[in-house]
Amino acid sequence: MFKRIMKGGQKKPSKTDPSDPSSFGPPVTAATPEVVVPPPTGTIEPLPLFRDVPVSERQTLFIRKLQICCHVLDFSDTLKSIREKEIKRQTLMELVDFIQSGSGKITETCQEEMIKMVSVNIFRCLPPASHENTGQEPTDPEEEEPCLDPAWPHLQLVYELLLRYIVSSDTDTKVAKRYIDHSFVLKLLDLFDSEDPREREYLKTILHRVYGKFMVHRPFIRKAINNIFFRFIYETERHSGIGELLEILGSIINGFALPMKEEHKLFLSRALLPLHKPKPVAVYHQQLSYCIAQFVEKDFKLADAVIRGLLKYWPVTNCQKEVLFLGELEEVLEATQAAEFQRCMVPLFRQVARCLNSSHFQVAERTLFLWNNEHIVSLIAQNRTVVLPIIFEALEKNIQSHWNQAVHGLTVNVQKMFIEMDAELFEECQRQYAERESKAKDLEEQRELNWKRLTDAAAQNGVDMVTA
Repeated sequence: MFKRIMKGGQKKPSKTDPSDPSSFGPPVTAATPEVVVPPPTGTIEPLPLFRDVPVSERQTLFIRKLQICCHVLDFSDTLKSIREKEIKRQTLMELVDFIQSGSGKITETCQEEMIKMVSVNIFRCLPPASHENTGQEPTDPEEEEPCLDPAWPHLQLVYELLLRYIVSSDTDTKVAKRYIDHSFVLKLLDLFDSEDPREREYLKTILHRVYGKFMVHRPFIRKAINNIFFRFIYETERHSGIGELLEILGSIINGFALPMKEEHKLFLSRALLPLHKPKPVAVYHQQLSYCIAQFVEKDFKLADAVIRGLLKYWPVTNCQKEVLFLGELEEVLEATQAAEFQRCMVPLFRQVARCLNSSHFQVAERTLFLWNNEHIVSLIAQNRTVVLPIIFEALEKNIQSHWNQAVHGLTVNVQKMFIEMDAELFEECQRQYAERESKAKDLEEQRELNWKRLTDAAAQNGVDMVTA
């Protein structure tokens, strides 16, 4: 009975379904049916060079070399398997040279085996982040030291082989897309979370080449990157490869056809603009700012939505982020036309006024630098009757009480600029400001007088207003 139960409990292993989400992870073991791997206990022996065998035998030798490279060696111990590591490294170099030399089109079987070998080596579980491993509080991503993979001498060659295969003119896209499929692309995207910057750089180049060569994968790649951004923004706020993914997107956005698809506009509003929210935005802000500017340059009508998006995520207490936002704002305004500027200028300059009065001198100074941009000054000049009344009080407060002399001097220059634009408007704003200040002063004096009367009345009745 026991034997029958045990026999019935053994399930037949199912084939891997590429559409199954569970198949998106890295191969579990070398025994996965998709990968042909020599037994782990087998020894690695050097094979003859390609030039030492007849041309007719090179495809067979190519597969044998790939099988040698399917051995995944332990790099955590530098003294372990030294001979095997060197043989594998030399073999990988030969494979790279063979693909790069264009000695002839490799067969479909060879292509399949090569992608399997690449998968075995690069699709692996990434080590946990340093703070996850030690239980310590996560540090600022800008201050973290890069974590370098000890297996990189081999990984680099595997990535180089994959890159040479993709960019080769001998690679038939119709055949290659059978192996570089959606599952493969998803696994590549998972590796962007690697803490090794060298690996992320290779991944960036390879994914960009895949996007360029395999047109059928383009919508899928964009959607998959979109999902990575969503998870980063709304769940983890930790990902090592956001900057590299944004670099790829910068080139993709640059190639968008006009009129722009609604899909791309939704990507801007739902993914790119919310990327300003996470704390580590400074790590990838340069690449993000470039993507945003590309959208506005492609379609100037998006300027209003972009500026309002920036205002929505404007930092409240982080002055360094404010400086970054001001720099990006200038880039966007550089590509903004008068009609779009008029739609958002009221909320925009209310925020500018707050930045002008920032006690952090770099924020106030960077805000005043906006007036060094001729295009922005021309937009302000055309709409001065709206802009000046909004920021006049902020300019006056800077001149009267800002502690930093550089800010004080720049504010004086901006005021002179407005006087030259429209002296009458400036005088009218000055008069209204003086009236408001006078009313505020009268109100304060009345408040103090009322308080004094209450205090005197209480004293006559023997009541202490402080302790009562």
